[in-house]
Amino acid sequence: MPLKAFRGPKVWLWRWRRNPLRRRADVVEAWVVLGAFLLTVLAGVLAGLAAAGAVEHGLARERALRRPTVARVVTPVPAKPAARDDRASAGERVWTEVRWTAVDGSSHTGRIRVRSGSGPGTPVTVWTDPRGRLVDRPTSASEGALRATLIGLLVGVSAAAVPCVAGLAVRGRLERRRMREWDTEWARLGPQWGRMV
Repeated sequence: MPLKAFRGPKVWLWRWRRNPLRRRADVVEAWVVLGAFLLTVLAGVLAGLAAAGAVEHGLARERALRRPTVARVVTPVPAKPAARDDRASAGERVWTEVRWTAVDGSSHTGRIRVRSGSGPGTPVTVWTDPRGRLVDRPTSASEGALRATLIGLLVGVSAAAVPCVAGLAVRGRLERRRMREWDTEWARLGPQWGRMV
């Protein structure tokens, strides 16, 4: 409480008000802070929205182009030796070669992971692109929205950091300049105070 009484009441926007103690550096600093704040918000929001939109668009395009296809196991998959826990060994997957037919009728082969013990001809679902090549399963719409949001937030924060740091650097430089000016004035006026006392 005594500290607040010593400082006096807080006056909002004092750098823009008419005041005989206001210096040109105070006005410049006020504009720098305002500009840096606005640029920080705009850069963060615009970059975040653009990144999220681009990721969402790319994932939606991926979902539209990738198709599930039934493939058949080509080589027999050896069964793993029985483990202590039969449930763990039943779900184990191993690499094997599979064959599928693309939309254009061409035959393709590739390697995927299937359950151990799968015999030749066992059907498995694979995801293919328009050329019939083997690709990963596309993300679902909800997974895509989450990924786009997270990437948008990361890009937005990163983009907002640039004008924020630049504004802080300019403000710090103005502060150092103001301190040098005060030192110069004090060196000129300080000795006069001693004569008055």
